[in-house]
Formats: sequence, C-alpha cells, structure tokens
Amino acid sequence: MDKAPNFILATEFYPPDSSTTATYLGAIANAVALDMQTVVLSGTPGSARPTAAGSSTPEVVEIANWKPPKHALARRLIASSALAMRLFWAVYRRARPGDVVMSVTSPFTLPYSITLAARLRRARTALLIYDLYPEALVAAGMARQTSLVTRLLRLANGWLFRSLNAIFVIGRDVPPLLLRYPRVRAERIHFVPNWTLLPIEFRPPDDASSFRKPYSAKFVVGLCGNLGFTHAPRTVFEAARLLRHETNIHFVLSGWGVGWSELKTLQAAENLENVTLLDPVPEEQLAEFLAAADAWAIPYRRNVAGVSIPSRLYNFLAVGRAVIVGTEPNAEAGLAVAEENIGWIVPPEDPARLAQAITEAASDRAATLERGRLAAVAALKYSEQASTLRYRDIVRRLSEADS
Repeated sequence: MDKAPNFILATEFYPPDSSTTATYLGAIANAVALDMQTVVLSGTPGSARPTAAGSSTPEVVEIANWKPPKHALARRLIASSALAMRLFWAVYRRARPGDVVMSVTSPFTLPYSITLAARLRRARTALLIYDLYPEALVAAGMARQTSLVTRLLRLANGWLFRSLNAIFVIGRDVPPLLLRYPRVRAERIHFVPNWTLLPIEFRPPDDASSFRKPYSAKFVVGLCGNLGFTHAPRTVFEAARLLRHETNIHFVLSGWGVGWSELKTLQAAENLENVTLLDPVPEEQLAEFLAAADAWAIPYRRNVAGVSIPSRLYNFLAVGRAVIVGTEPNAEAGLAVAEENIGWIVPPEDPARLAQAITEAASDRAATLERGRLAAVAALKYSEQASTLRYRDIVRRLSEADS
C-alpha cells in the first residue's frame, strides 16, 4: 500500500527564531500537521524537534546554517547559497512522488534549489512569496531594470513560477507581477494574508502610558518596525520637519534596519524637538507601545506594489489605530486602508502630502479615533485561524491531486 503523502517545509527561519517569518511558518506547519505528516527542514539553530508516531505535530530537522552579520552582504550571499545546497539534498533525500514540498523566498536562493529537488523526486511544489526578486531590488534602487542580475533573476523566475503547483502570496498586488511571466497560471496563485500577532482590542489612548506621558503634544504619530530597503523613513522625518512648529503634534520613531540608521543620522544633524527616537521595545510591551500613538505611519518607496510585505499593518489594526500609508493605491496596504476606511493613503516619498494627512488626522482627533475603532473591527478578518485553514485546504488539495 502506498504511503500517504507528506508535507515538507524547507526554510531558514523557524521557531525559536523570533522573526515574524518564523512565527508565521511555525503556525502554518502546525496547522498542516493536523492533516498530514509534516517535516520541517529548518536552518534555525535549536529548532530540531522529533515527533512521536501518530503525533499531529511537525518533525523539525535542523540543517547546519552559517549566519554572517547583516552588513556582510558577500558573506551572507555565500551562506545563503550554501544553505540552499544543503536543503536541496535534504529535500532530495526525503521527498517522494506525491509529497507536497514548500519553500519561502527568504533567502532568495532557496526557492530554486528546493523546487528543483522536489521536481526531480516528482513531488508537488509550493512557494510562499514574502519578497519578490528582482522587483524588490529594482524598487529599492539596488539594481536596474536592464542589469545582468535583473535579467538572470527574471530568467530563473520564469522557470520557477511555471514549475510550481501552488504559489501563495500575502498581497493582492503580487499576482499582476507574477502573471507577467510567460505561462504562469492564475489559478495556481492563492492570496492568503498574514495575520495579527497581537490580541485584537481597541485601546483608547492613555495619557498616563509610560510611552506617551513624556510628550505634551495632544497628537502622537508613530513609526516602527523593520525599516528596510523598500521603506522610506526619511519621508516621515521630512514631514516632521515641515510640522516642527505644530506644538500639538509629536513624532515617536522606532525600528531597526538601514532606515533606522538613516533616521538616527538625520536626527543627530537636525535635533528636531518634535521627534523622539526610541529603540525597539520588548515583545511583551509592544501592544502598549502601539496603543500610545494616535496614528501610525507606514512609508514605502515608490513602485513597491507587490514587493513589500504589509505585515506591520495588522498589528496596528489589532490595537485599534488609524494608519497613514505612503504607497500606491493598488498596493495591498493601500487596498486594505481604502476598503476599511481606517486611515489615509498618500503618494510615496511625498513629505508634504504626508504632513497634510497628519495635520488632518490631528485636527479631528475624534474622527481619527473612530477610524481606529474601525481598524480593530477590520483586524478580525486577519486571524490566524482563517489564514491557516486556507493553507491547510490548499495543501490538502495538492496532496490529493492527480499527478
């Protein structure tokens, strides 16, 4: 008798890694394991976990992984390539015809090796797209449309996307980019949004909060999270400069990544009195910190629709806060804000329009709070249960499909 198909997830990031990517993938693997035997091939140290026979939890196999510091780009490329090779062999040894093998787009070398190994073993293939290359590199100004790297990545993507049985995207702005590639089938693309990682509850601003009390301004604008290459935190800083004489508005900026370093350099030079820089808060204080602002800014660079993850949006919704998004209207974050009437959409990298939206939000604080209440309601749509059920359903249908 043929064995039932397995689900194999190949990833660099998995719990106990604390990144949001690891958190989401852990939940997905746990959900799929309720239906079928699940094996996670993980590049995260300390993640290995055997599973007892008949258990509905994933077996986690740790794959050796070298992690150079983030600033060492050349060494990181070598390390990610080495991990991709190790995971290729790990998948090749374990996968059988009919199994479902899924990878993610971080690091960018991973999907090609995992999909090739799975196809060689006649397994079914799935990809979860968190970052779309080379589009993200072009949007960040790190590569040109006509560069050799861009052309080679698009050539590789043409093979990759045609080879997949399922493509998971977390934004409705991604499919139009995928469908530009020849012979990519729309019915294989599945939109499954990420979900909030905080309890959903509208929290009225509390002037006694330790994160709000130091500021005399009546209206607090926040910026936080990973400020990567597709974000434009300078836009928020320039908006603060434009509003520096508005004593009732204060900016609290926090985060990490290349954009955070840029903000620290800007503030060291300008020393704006209406700007406070804070290091990232501990996870257990995140909800209180997010609730301390009246509205949150999410500044993207131009032309990032389909290539930037809107995950931070869901936590802002969870605490019941209006958002001001600098992005194209067709980007996932812009679509969600417009559909739910939970904030403002302004052109990306436009400090004047951002400052105008902030002024509008501050001038009618009651209306802004009402948008926050609507945000908390909208957050109910982005639940872990709803998203993981969707993953379970699609993976199960893949495992049951005819070869």
